[in-house]
Formats: sequence, structure tokens, C-alpha cells
Amino acid sequence: MKKITQYFLQGVLLVAPLAIIIYILFSLFTTLDGWLTNNMEPVVGFKIPGLGILVSFGFVTVLGFIGQTALVRPLKKVIQNLIEKIPLLNLLYSSLNDLFSAFVGKEKKFNTPVKVLFNKENNLWKLGFVTRETMETIGENDLAAVYFPHSYNFSGELYLVPAERVIKINSSPAETMKFIVSGGVTHF
Repeated sequence: MKKITQYFLQGVLLVAPLAIIIYILFSLFTTLDGWLTNNMEPVVGFKIPGLGILVSFGFVTVLGFIGQTALVRPLKKVIQNLIEKIPLLNLLYSSLNDLFSAFVGKEKKFNTPVKVLFNKENNLWKLGFVTRETMETIGENDLAAVYFPHSYNFSGELYLVPAERVIKINSSPAETMKFIVSGGVTHF
């Protein structure tokens, strides 16, 4: 029973951040779409389908811009400090924040696609992304942290591999990720 509870909580940690974001964006879209349809139709004389999604996109973009300004940084810091004091919320927030920062933040982590030799005898290779060039923080200067996304899933595995086995490839991060996530069926 303890294992089932542990697996359930692990599943919640995997699903909850994405579900929360989808729920918030869907709620924003449906609320704005309904409000705009009801208020704009009498003015223009016809319904404008999809106006809610356009306004939602604009709203989220403006929030992103405001979030980058110096005016919001102190407020953001206060909110982050508050979140850090709540155990489960802290775990969810920091995981989401790190994930988004890895893809679109200033310190992108998935911008170095590589191939790693896993089985020299059978010449087996795996494609992934270097997330740290060296693991000197744990005393392993000759190891690199390489993330290997799973196909058709939003998960993956992180391996610490000998740096000499890591070979950078001539491909964009987006194309490499698409190739891996598709299970190798997209053009590469």
C-alpha cells in the first residue's frame, strides 16, 4: 500500500503542473471568449470566433513582458520566498520554473544536442542534450550530465556519462528534440 501511495504521489507530481497550466489557460480563454463574444457582437454585428484565444495570447505575452521589468521583480521575489516555505507548492513551482527556464529561459539547458556511445561492441548510440558539461560539484570532473528524452512522452532520463563518449551533433535543438520525441519517425 505504501508503494501505491508513493507511485500515486509521483504521478501527481508529474501531471499536476501541466494540468494546472492547461486549466488556467483554458479557463482564461473560455472566460475571455464568452465575455468578448457577448460584448463585441452588438458592436460589430457578428461573432468573431477565436477572439478569446487571440486576446489570451496577448494577455499572457504582456504578463511575460511585465514579468521581465524591474517593477515586478521585487514582487516576484516576495512571492517566490512565500512559495519556498510551502513544501509541496515549492516542489511543484521550482520544478515547473526549472523546466520552463530550461526551454525558454535565459539559461537554456537543451541547446546542445549530442550522441552518446552506449554499447561500443554493438555500436549503439543514444541522442540527448548536455545539461552540464562537468559534474565537478560532486567531484566528477570527467562526467557530463546528459538528458535523454523518451519518445512519445514528456519524460526522460538523466545519465552521467564519461565526457569522451559525448559527441556534439550538427542539428538544432528543436529538430533533435522533435526526432527523439517522435521516436525517430520525423525527418532528421
